[in-house]
Amino acid sequence: MPDLIDLRSDTVTKPTPEMRAVMAMADVGDDVYAEDPTINHLQDRVAAMLGKEAALFVPSGTMSNQIAVRVHTQPGDELLCDDTCHIFTWEAGGPAVLSGVTSRTVAGDYGVLDVEQLRDKIRPTNEHYSQTRLVTLENTHNRGGGRVYPLEKIQAISKWAHDNKLMMHLDGARLWNAHVASGVSLTAWAEPFDTVSVCFSKGLGAPVGSALAGPKDLIAKARRVRKLFGGAIRQGGVLAAAALYALDNHIDRLAEDHQNAKMIAQAITDIPGLRLDPPYVETNLVWFEVDPKVISAKHLVDAMKEHGILISILGANMMRACTHLDVSAKQAEFVADKLREVCRTLTPPKGKSSPDFD
Repeated sequence: MPDLIDLRSDTVTKPTPEMRAVMAMADVGDDVYAEDPTINHLQDRVAAMLGKEAALFVPSGTMSNQIAVRVHTQPGDELLCDDTCHIFTWEAGGPAVLSGVTSRTVAGDYGVLDVEQLRDKIRPTNEHYSQTRLVTLENTHNRGGGRVYPLEKIQAISKWAHDNKLMMHLDGARLWNAHVASGVSLTAWAEPFDTVSVCFSKGLGAPVGSALAGPKDLIAKARRVRKLFGGAIRQGGVLAAAALYALDNHIDRLAEDHQNAKMIAQAITDIPGLRLDPPYVETNLVWFEVDPKVISAKHLVDAMKEHGILISILGANMMRACTHLDVSAKQAEFVADKLREVCRTLTPPKGKSSPDFD
């Protein structure tokens, strides 16, 4: 096996030699003047793939999401979101800091909201209240274990939101995974939303970049906000070329990541003291809980690292393994075997302790 199998995130991928080659040959210009032909081509390609009028290339998914919040709202407004979503949990308070927007969170079912949870969440039109303007959803949902958002739930929320003059934004950083896992087209996933963010630097394996897609007028505003947020890129075609290569070559192969994740998940299911959370794996994210009475999360991470395997600790007893372009089926099998082996050595003898997740 190689020296290191890095399962901490699908952002750790390295550009393939073929991707590096197209980056080196990329035709470039100054994108602040909208003169980078490769970026322009990428933006047109993403807009077409998502069924939107226009798209904007940006350095990161966080910036893409925060630009969307900014263009949909005014300071003092409120957005509705799941309480574990990326926009609220992992973007450094961006809505409040960058847009003066309050996030009103709702507890979903592993990240999935039902329209019935939202019906009474719109603030009255009254000078005492913030104004509810935006609903944000995430697909696939990171903390939901890479869960694919049921399309019918999205459609119901979108109809309710638009009937009430609210805007809809999708954090689709891993929308490619949802598309491959479900067979639902990208345009069908994107249609219920006013704006959609997609990422190239996770499962698709590009080194940098995301895109925000939507109507031309909103994307024109987004371009100005990108400048405000410091995200304007000059000769960025070398990065756009990597994203274009990823779109051509790395979408369908995401099915391999999903199978590899399920292989690791099966090992976790088999091991006393570990529990999948959520209890199923649909795509490339494997979240699992360690029973501290049986196995220490830190000891497990340290022991796996000794075998050249990196796994994230994302809570006192919560861990995540993420499969991606740089993890083969053989490596996933090796990880599964090592998890079983290491946990046997770390688990106390029978009778001294027992798994207890109650």
